[in-house]
Amino acid sequence: MKILAIDTSSDTCSVAILENEKLIKEIKITDEKTHSQKLMPIIDTILKNCNYAIKDFDLFACSTGPGSFTGIRIGISTIKAFSDAMNKPAIGISSLKGLAYNVNLPIENSYVVSIIDAKHGNIYWGIFKKENRIYKKILNYSFDSIYNFLEKLKQLNKQFIFVGNGGMLYKDVIESTLEKNYIFIDNKNITNSNASSIGIAAFHKFSNGIIPPIIPLYLKKSSAELLLEDKKT
Repeated sequence: MKILAIDTSSDTCSVAILENEKLIKEIKITDEKTHSQKLMPIIDTILKNCNYAIKDFDLFACSTGPGSFTGIRIGISTIKAFSDAMNKPAIGISSLKGLAYNVNLPIENSYVVSIIDAKHGNIYWGIFKKENRIYKKILNYSFDSIYNFLEKLKQLNKQFIFVGNGGMLYKDVIESTLEKNYIFIDNKNITNSNASSIGIAAFHKFSNGIIPPIIPLYLKKSSAELLLEDKKT
């Protein structure tokens, strides 16, 4: 199965081509403000480099967030357009789950914790357990303060593997709160969300007959929405 996957949820715009779970090629550009300008040229470049056309793909995949509101909308609309034009399936994957699929470590009896910085001491988070190569969500994705979140982790009493920019940003707080049973991954290729991981997660969903509608996962209101609410009060 040939898969075209994109991730525009962060300041890195990435596009990947996969054959089932095998990565064929991935291109990344870090420049959040120009995702709308860079995404299609990146797709065009990777298709030419690999000698593919959009019609050659069996599955399309994208990140649904949380992350950049604008980036998420761009990625979803692009993948939906490809899916509709080619009459091929498309699957959306949470950027939190995508981060979990970056982790390739022995994690028996461990939970992978994806944390994305949401500014001002707040985070987006997801907790996953790996079963038969598939990452399964333990709790519903959420937006919370780092301190409230860490209290939830303490109650689980497991070993945690932290991935995502929030893990490194709040490393000191995590260490002082948990005291033990944690591993940090400090590697940009793993800490940042990647289109390749989105593609692998989508392949697993499709292989299990799961093709949900692609819906943005925002978890909190946008700055524009909050500003509008302030004006009304």
